[in-house]
Amino acid sequence: MINNVVLVGRLTRDPELKYTPQNQAVGTFSLAVNRPFKNANGEREADFINCVIWRQQAENLSNFAKKGALIGITGRIQTRNYENQQGQKVYVTEVVADNFQMLESNKSQAQQDNKPQTQNKKPQYPDAFGSNPMEISDDDLPF
Repeated sequence: MINNVVLVGRLTRDPELKYTPQNQAVGTFSLAVNRPFKNANGEREADFINCVIWRQQAENLSNFAKKGALIGITGRIQTRNYENQQGQKVYVTEVVADNFQMLESNKSQAQQDNKPQTQNKKPQYPDAFGSNPMEISDDDLPF
């Protein structure tokens, strides 16, 4: 059986870090992942995917990644269910992340957050995931 997930997206909120009674760190977060197509109105939509990460990776994510950070994760899809206070059975599907990778520097994200809404003279090319454009200067090109 194969159950592998690879996602690239932006954190919709700061990761929430908690500890189990056995003192294991568990982090919960949600990723906004752009769809590779536009809807009938020509707008790009995103899926908001609930994720869980455990142990040292959870602590690292909580320490280094904040709302809006572009991250990549690898993991698996997992389902579970529980009974809520009203006695109803609730089913949950989430991604259990094994690893994460920061895909932009904190400096880059801070510049993105504080960037004035003026025209940039540098050419911009959208990335493969349809998110914010990358800035490429002539000095970055190998030819």
